[in-house]
Order: sequence, then structure tokens, then C-alpha cells
Amino acid sequence: MGLRACHDRSRRGTVVENRIKEVSVSKSFPAADSMAATGRASRPISFPLDTPPETGQCVEIAPGILWARLALPFRLNHVNIFLIEDGDGYAAVDTGIADEQTKAAWQTLLSGPLKGKRLTRLIVTHHHPDHIGLAGWLCSEFGIPLLTSQTGFLACNNISLSPNALGSDAYRAFYRAHGMSEATAETVSTQGNFYLRMVTPLPLTFFRLVAGEKLKIGSRVFDILSGDGHAPEQIMLYDASARLLLAADQVLARITPNVSVWAVEPDGDPLGLYTRSLASIAASLPEDTFVLPGHELPFYGLHTRIGEILAHHEERCGLILKATAEKPMTVADLVPVLFPRPLDPHQMSFAFSETHAHVNLLIHRENLVWERDAAGILRVVPAGR
Repeated sequence: MGLRACHDRSRRGTVVENRIKEVSVSKSFPAADSMAATGRASRPISFPLDTPPETGQCVEIAPGILWARLALPFRLNHVNIFLIEDGDGYAAVDTGIADEQTKAAWQTLLSGPLKGKRLTRLIVTHHHPDHIGLAGWLCSEFGIPLLTSQTGFLACNNISLSPNALGSDAYRAFYRAHGMSEATAETVSTQGNFYLRMVTPLPLTFFRLVAGEKLKIGSRVFDILSGDGHAPEQIMLYDASARLLLAADQVLARITPNVSVWAVEPDGDPLGLYTRSLASIAASLPEDTFVLPGHELPFYGLHTRIGEILAHHEERCGLILKATAEKPMTVADLVPVLFPRPLDPHQMSFAFSETHAHVNLLIHRENLVWERDAAGILRVVPAGR
């Protein structure tokens, strides 16, 4: 596949050899069964381009598809955006957060590499602020429609309209019952306000993207897919003729997306939803699919990466089972089992919620059960103990 820069200097990509060893995947996850049944080793992970585009520039990562990066003020310091040739312009996929730096980056793209082209429409993969943050501004500034899932549209509006909801007494009690400290509970309870600072108000209307339907963009026809776990009804686009997947955050090459339990759905099983979504991708897409992810580098080796992610989560479930076999433990007690390094309150809030996702999966599998003490604190113990 040819890779061309869309600015003056040419860029040549080199293939980065995969150095991640093959892992054995537990049969607890259905995707592992389907991949193991083939009897073949999956394609190793490789990167057609080992250097991302510089700020304000873009690279043609596939014919008619441009790749650009926007900066984020987090440990994960960037988000990928893609621009798909669409008649006399480009359809944009995702936005970056709502701040002046990101607006300036968009203006630089449109006055530089994209000069003379217009934005035709905006596709948002999910409601997290690094993907939807500037949707309202882009749609208003350039007069383009918003295309996203119903869940993504409503989730963003729900948080924006009720940013203080997580600070309610009922939600605080939920976190405290699972052993969360007051400092971390305070951080979690203000996340709605943090979210509000990173998004612009959405348009009043949107075009709903629905899994199972098709979306024509320029000369390409995409199958609309959706995944769960990281974000509900996260949209992905698959071009079967090119074996190309815009994967959003569902499958990333080197890191795993956050999968969390939140107080609004205390008994939910987001990790189960996530692994079933991966199973569906592994069963329906070929192993030589070219993956364009929401973060990090585009890559080949989809089935291999899915196997690694499943093995990662199964290993963490094993750590929890081993720890709880020794004594009853709250979710907070289990955080250092999965995240042994020091964490600040913001990092702790995500680590806590992801640990809870692994606990809830084990509850749903009937490996663990809850026990509540006289003070109302919940701990997990092995089932049948």
C-alpha cells in the first residue's frame, strides 16, 4: 500500500518488526476459541509507517484517506483523526478536545494541507471528549452535519446537561462502599465538570449511524460496526473491498483502552461486553485487515492484537482470583494488585473503575460473590466459600 505525504516533504514509512511474543489466550473468552480453531498463527503486528504526522500536517495512509494527529493534555498525549475523500472535500472522523490549541490545529490543517478543500461532514466514533470535544464547533464553524451513534449523541448531552450528577450522595455512597478514599471519590464526583470543559455544545440534530447499515463516503462504501466496553455503541467503519478498519479506540496496537464500571451502572459488565465485541471483530474481519486506530500507529495484525488483549485481561482476572483466595477484598484493595505503581487521585479513579470491571466480570462468571459487612463495605470472596 503506497503511503504519501499531503505536504511538500515526502515521507517514507518503514515496517516495524513485531517484538511482542505470541501469547496463549485463555479459553474463557470466545474470540480465543474462534482464533485457536483455525490452527494457524495469526499475522504478526506490523506498522506500515513508524512515524506519525507532525502537528499541522497529514499523511495519506491509504488511497483517499488522510491521517493527522491532534495534541491532548494527558499522559496519552494525542488522538488520531482521519479525513476521507468525499467528492470535492473530506469527511472528518473525530475531533480532538475543545480548546484553543485544537481549534488552531484544525485551522492549520484547513489552511495548509487541505487548502482548497472543504469539510463535508463530521463522523464521531464515541462520546469521549478527545473524540467528540470539538464536534459542536466544527459543525457550526463549517456548516457540516454530525454523524454518530444515538448513544454517543445522548451520552455527551447527558453529561453536558448534568455535569454535577456524579457528585450525588447515592453515587458517592457507591464508591465509598467499595473502599474508595474520600480524595478519589471527590475526583470522580467532579468528572462531569472536567468533561464539560473539554466539549462544545453539540448541534441540535444529528444523523444516526447504526451497526449493520452501510455508509458511502466518496468512492468507498463502509460497513458500520459498533463495539462496547470502552464506550457504549462505539462506531467503527470497515471497507471490505480494501480490508480497512477505522477502529476508533476498540483495538489499539500497544495499549488497551480503558474499560470501566461507573456508578450509574454499578452491576454492569463492560469487560464482558468489550471481549464479546472483540470476538465479533475477530470472527467477521480478516487477519490482514489494515487497522486505523484512534490512538498510536496504524497497523496490521488485527487477530494477533485481539489475542494479546484477551490474554491481558484474562491474566488480570487471574491476579484477582489469586488475591481474593487469600482474604476478602474491596475493589479499592484490589487496585494495587492490578496497578502496583503509585497513582494520583485522577489516575486512581480510572484504575479503580477498571479494576471494578474485572471484578464484575468475575461476578458474572460466578467465580466471585459479594459480601457486605456491618458498616456497609462490600468485599468479594470466591464463590462457594
